[in-house]
Amino acid sequence: METHISCLFPEILAMIFSYLDVRDKGRVAQVCIAWKDASYHKSVWRGVEAKLHLRRANPSLFPSLQARGIRRVQILSLRRSLSYVIQGMPNIESLNLSGCYNLTDNGLGHAFVQEIPSLRVLNLSLCKQITDSSLGRIAQYLKNLEVLELGGCSNITNTGLLLIAWGLHRLKSLNLRSCRHVSDVGIGHLAGMTRSAAEGCLNLEYLTLQDCQKLTDLSLKHISKGLTKLRVLNLSFCGGISDAGMIHLSHMASLWSLNLRSCDNISDTGTMHLAMGTLRLSGLDVSFCDKIGDQSLAYIAQGLYQLKSLSLCSCHISDDGINRMVRQMHELRTLNIGQCVRITDKGLELIADHLTQLAGIDLYGCTKITKRGLERITQLPCLKVLNLGLWQMTESEKVR
Repeated sequence: METHISCLFPEILAMIFSYLDVRDKGRVAQVCIAWKDASYHKSVWRGVEAKLHLRRANPSLFPSLQARGIRRVQILSLRRSLSYVIQGMPNIESLNLSGCYNLTDNGLGHAFVQEIPSLRVLNLSLCKQITDSSLGRIAQYLKNLEVLELGGCSNITNTGLLLIAWGLHRLKSLNLRSCRHVSDVGIGHLAGMTRSAAEGCLNLEYLTLQDCQKLTDLSLKHISKGLTKLRVLNLSFCGGISDAGMIHLSHMASLWSLNLRSCDNISDTGTMHLAMGTLRLSGLDVSFCDKIGDQSLAYIAQGLYQLKSLSLCSCHISDDGINRMVRQMHELRTLNIGQCVRITDKGLELIADHLTQLAGIDLYGCTKITKRGLERITQLPCLKVLNLGLWQMTESEKVR
């Protein structure tokens, strides 16, 4: 006797559907009520997060998710009103809308019409139609927000940051990657430099300003004065900051991770400023800063010797710089020196002799190393990750 799959016990259907990815679960949920119920069966939701295609979804689904303890929601595609989610899940804690390109200020405005005290995390990355108007809504109704992702929202301006600084005083993490209109004025708002208009986001611990091309050293001055709780600062690809800006950062006691990757105006002098301050950095990335050389390694050994992670990919360093650094870096766990083409087996031998706690090393594109140097590195007692990538050797020297 042939049995239609819809007649199976819901538990069996749920088990079958649990092997599907999120997109296919969304498709089978549209076939019939039985399949929809099985797709959203308790056994399918692992933890407290749901991923949805908001197309022809029944609005009654959201109270059902709420009853099952779902508090974190990711919308994979948006073709119905976002207000269905907000109205159906009044205790929502996390809302991820990243990549919903058709989300507009109007759509978000209809969703946020009253305070949502439970919402702590909002991800609007790559929602390119969102403007300062939406940030006004967010600042008004999401007062308890702690994490706000705005990476790739290229229409955000300094006015939007003023609104954030006015309303989101509990914010701990803010991502402004590639927000091209943001300038020193906006960072001043966040740091509370315009307190007559906004108190600022003085509890920020994580700030990403990657590829914000209008920022200068003045922004770093604002950050150092106002954002004293900052722990992680990402300034990668910010071409407008320079060595002088490092003076402002050098006395930020809480800062433990600094990303300066591809900051073209950072040189050995900037490293000197960082090393001469009171920083207790755990992670530093100066990869692709082509003005960084062996002298920076000497400064790091003198003043930043507590680093656990150091990235120097494509910097102009040599075995001599390695020699000046390794004896003081006893806590180093990760060293990225990929594409540092002046490093030879001698440098690897120095690393193997002195950096005995090293767990990961990147040698991608280090073309002057040979089998001999590699054998020394592989003898490191704690080594777990070894990246060779474009490592070039003759046929007789290749090592699996």
